[in-house]
Amino acid sequence: MPAVAAAATYKGAQYGAVELKNVYQKYWMIGFGIAVAIHFLIVGSYYLVGLLSEEEPPTMTVRIMKYSELGPPPSITSVNTPPPMTVSAPTAKPTVGAPVPVPDAEVSAEQTMATQTEMSQQVAPLIEGAGGDASVEIQQDIKIDEDAPPADFVPVEKDPVPVKKVEPKYPELAMRAGLEGKVWVKIWVDKEGRPKQVVLLKSDAEIFNEPAVEAAKQWIFTPAYMNNGPVAVWVSIPFRFRLADRK
Repeated sequence: MPAVAAAATYKGAQYGAVELKNVYQKYWMIGFGIAVAIHFLIVGSYYLVGLLSEEEPPTMTVRIMKYSELGPPPSITSVNTPPPMTVSAPTAKPTVGAPVPVPDAEVSAEQTMATQTEMSQQVAPLIEGAGGDASVEIQQDIKIDEDAPPADFVPVEKDPVPVKKVEPKYPELAMRAGLEGKVWVKIWVDKEGRPKQVVLLKSDAEIFNEPAVEAAKQWIFTPAYMNNGPVAVWVSIPFRFRLADRK
């Protein structure tokens, strides 16, 4: 009896699987159709709402007029004149005061008037800045400080040229120690071409500074020219101290 029940159960399970395989295609098509319908329903609802929310374009009415309904054309001879302006007249006329007599000023009997001859002998005072034909005498003291050094850069048409060069004295101590160096100085050349001031710019060794400055004070130049006149300028001169030149 148990063996018969087991066989019946096995056969029933086999029968259920075959039936599901047969109805699988039908239910799959039904589910797919329902999914497509839901998709189209959602998409269609979105576009339907958009179409319903659109505003209708404004309608324009064009009226065609006949030539007879038009008025006459404007005249070509008419001139656009501004409208007249009204100016309100004063409400009351201005009144002029009545003249009032004034008594003559009292004149001292001892007061005398200068004659034309006496007036012509008087010297007229000098007026500064008077125009016209009046004689003007302007006195202004213009002082040019010749002792002031020139600017670092002065435009010139002709640069100063050294006509006398003095070599610096090589220090004895530096020669014994075998020291060499270079010194740059700046010379203030006046309008006559003579050095007026010497300024130390740069030095490799302090021992060479004093000989370079003393030698620069003895140089003589041709003056620099600007606008056909001599001018004062600064000139930079390097002094080299080399032992090879002393041998």
